[in-house]
Amino acid sequence: MNALPPQDPEGFLLHREDWTLTVARALAAEDDRTLTPDHEAVILLVQAFYDRYGIAPNNRALVRAVKTTLGPEQGSSMALMKLFGGTPAKTVAKYAGLAKPPHCL
Repeated sequence: MNALPPQDPEGFLLHREDWTLTVARALAAEDDRTLTPDHEAVILLVQAFYDRYGIAPNNRALVRAVKTTLGPEQGSSMALMKLFGGTPAKTVAKYAGLAKPPHCL
């Protein structure tokens, strides 16, 4: 696999324009995760959220956006935790090529 674009120490891309779906898959693979179409739908939704509001959504906003856009089955805290682990908003932002959200530890 080719080298990933420049990242910060936590694996977030330094430049959003370096993001591609291939990069997202490689970032996920580094976390021992394989992206499915469900993952990718949430990632693209978060990118659209960022484009509209200029920030990555916190967990509450993420759940609301996913529920509204993708439906209640995917739009729950539990469903997002199953997809992305214990900190979905942070993980999705990472895979979406966004900077680490300021509200995440």
